[in-house]
Amino acid sequence: MQPGPAVFTLEAVNALVPRLNAIVGQQLTRRLDIEGRLKKLAELSGSGDVPDSFEPSPDDGAAARELKHELAQRIEVYREGWQELENMGAVLKDPGIGLLDFYGRVEGKLVWLCWKYGELEVSHYHALDEGFSARKPLAGGVKHRLLN
Repeated sequence: MQPGPAVFTLEAVNALVPRLNAIVGQQLTRRLDIEGRLKKLAELSGSGDVPDSFEPSPDDGAAARELKHELAQRIEVYREGWQELENMGAVLKDPGIGLLDFYGRVEGKLVWLCWKYGELEVSHYHALDEGFSARKPLAGGVKHRLLN
């Protein structure tokens, strides 16, 4: 039988926030770099479309072959960066804005403790079947009970 997901306390997730900010910031920078290179590759292809594969094709010029090679490497590093966060217990919800959730408990119920890149602490949660737009603040009594 496999163990369930790690369930975090608010203190445990907040202790990760400095590391989360560093990793996610780096991931967002990597994403912008990859998107720029994809745009350049689409321009080089002549069709304006990004190819489905980064395997060199006989029709590729030297610049396109080099760019495909760079993209394949950079995408692998990008994937590894998200994997590092998942290994820490995070669940990636939106890589475009750096939105992560962690399993936690509020009032005895399993919930998502919700964190977005740039936030100084985890200050919101939502039900497992809800998304970012349903975030509720961890304020007042709820936060006090979580921290005790």
